[in-house]
Amino acid sequence: MATLPAFLKRTEAPVGTGGSTEAPARLAAARKERDQYKLRALPQEDVFFYCKKIDNSRLVREADPKARGACWSAIGAACIAVALGTAIAAPRVTNVLYGYKLETLRAEQRRLVDERRTLELQEAELLSPERLEKLAKDQNLVTPQAGQVVHLESDKPDGAVAMVK
Repeated sequence: MATLPAFLKRTEAPVGTGGSTEAPARLAAARKERDQYKLRALPQEDVFFYCKKIDNSRLVREADPKARGACWSAIGAACIAVALGTAIAAPRVTNVLYGYKLETLRAEQRRLVDERRTLELQEAELLSPERLEKLAKDQNLVTPQAGQVVHLESDKPDGAVAMVK
């Protein structure tokens, strides 16, 4: 495929355009004279690239006073951005954490209410009059008569009933 510069540099006249008949004969003779095995010129064949070795080991970089200020400005801006981000995100994070804690406390409350109900039911079963009567009959206990009540005499004026010796 021909490139645009190669296309515009054509010297051949198209056949049958009314040009002279000598030009095609001359071109055919010129083609026969050329070497059959010689390649045509490549585009930009005359451009050469050279690699030159450069030694920068002796160079010392000078400190740029403006670069230090720009560095500290960037660090300050990053710190301010982090502080703002933290200030914006902190309430939301604490709300989420307190929500988890609240839900944990609600679950514990439900568990304790269930445990309390279970304990109240067990207490009601243990203190039921039918059960107490059954236990009294099993241990041969009877209801005291009216005259069996014994009153303890109090020797002490402060109301102490018994003393441990």
